[in-house]
Amino acid sequence: MELRHLKYFLAVAEELNFTKAAEKLFISQPPLSRQIIELENEIKAKLFIRNNKKVELTEAGKYFNQEVIALFKNLEQISLKTKKIADNVSGEFTIAYISSIYSSVISKLIQHLKEQFPYVNFKLFEISTTKQIDALEQGKIDLGIIRSPVKSPKIKSQLWFKDGFSVVYNKELIQINTEEEIPNLKDETFVFFNKDYAPHYHEVLLELCAYYGFKPKVVHESNNINSIVQLVKNGLGISIVPSNIAKNNRDLEIGFIELKKVQLFTDVSLITSKEDDSEITKSAVDFLLRFSEK
Repeated sequence: MELRHLKYFLAVAEELNFTKAAEKLFISQPPLSRQIIELENEIKAKLFIRNNKKVELTEAGKYFNQEVIALFKNLEQISLKTKKIADNVSGEFTIAYISSIYSSVISKLIQHLKEQFPYVNFKLFEISTTKQIDALEQGKIDLGIIRSPVKSPKIKSQLWFKDGFSVVYNKELIQINTEEEIPNLKDETFVFFNKDYAPHYHEVLLELCAYYGFKPKVVHESNNINSIVQLVKNGLGISIVPSNIAKNNRDLEIGFIELKKVQLFTDVSLITSKEDDSEITKSAVDFLLRFSEK
């Protein structure tokens, strides 16, 4: 049995038409039919029911189809991992992060990695938590930095730091100096993350407002933390952001008040593939754990 037999089988199984499958494979129909017959003879099982009207998979064919699809997917992952092993010397290493945690530490990480692995091309992408998890499972990124907990058998997660929350406001428009004054914000306009984009984070913000005795009037939404801070600066409302944002913001027009009374935090985690034991990944994780935002 050769890989071409399996590729031909998948084409017929997908099209359920020998003519269309042959066109897709850029071969004529008779050789395709012969290859399928060879395959059936080798595994001693009839895979297709053929007649003048239609082509159908047998029960054995349905099972074989599922297993072959899984086999090719596994081959693709093996190829990706092989490439990544080779990329320890040269190649690409992709790091993803969410907008609410970007800081100078990540910039320093890239500098650190470039010094250690000068022939590797390091790439940074701002990607949502959900998309990071999908990308990591598919081998499209090497390291992710997220907020939400991960439930995936393919991913290893390590806590980077716990982040609290702070109210952010325009100093010229809002007069507030202490956490005790937070309930006075009940009539203000709020800018929040879109609840469909970050449902867990959205619920936490509502819970925070409830702790201070009010339900926020959310008028504006965004999927990017920097856009939210800019909207606040432009006078379109106030917001509640991770305290890490306050630590890394030096804009004198914006004020931050950390919410210390309520014990609500988010875990900022580093995620990698459980199968990834490369020196680059280890170096990156070790660096971030050593220079965390605690």
